[in-house]
Amino acid sequence: MTVTQSEPATGSRALAGLPEPVCPHADARPLPAVPRDCGRTRAPHPRPAGQDRYTIGEVAEHTGLSAHTLRWYERIGLMPHVDRTHTGQRRFTNRDLDWLDLVSRLRLTGMPVADMVRYAELVREGESTFREREELLTRHRADVRQRIAELESTLDVLDYKIGIYADARRASERF
Repeated sequence: MTVTQSEPATGSRALAGLPEPVCPHADARPLPAVPRDCGRTRAPHPRPAGQDRYTIGEVAEHTGLSAHTLRWYERIGLMPHVDRTHTGQRRFTNRDLDWLDLVSRLRLTGMPVADMVRYAELVREGESTFREREELLTRHRADVRQRIAELESTLDVLDYKIGIYADARRASERF
């Protein structure tokens, strides 16, 4: 199956297959010009200047994904068509790395693989799917916000319990 991304990956919004910011939602916060870091614990290796062809090993090193995962993403349709050399070796581009960054961020938010594959299909179908892509991402954002609220509530409980133990420890140290 030959698939490609339909939009150029020039800006941060283009990475997500979205048009430039137009946000009709009253509850939405202003969109950042560049997405905030999604909490990555390790920074990827910088891309070599002027290079736009990477082996699967280089992409695995850059993204932290295994070669097996990269092949699986391609097989299930989550990755756009990856070019190959005359000997059949995959050759990834900077655009592929941008796409993988988005996929990694969606995974970090807990988006189901099936939804990510559907999103990738919609991106490949082009501009006529903007509304469906927006709806998919809006639904997922609501789920993420709900999980964040649950985590904040849980954090409050942890802070309360830690405070009890800290107070008890300080009280016992006075005697």
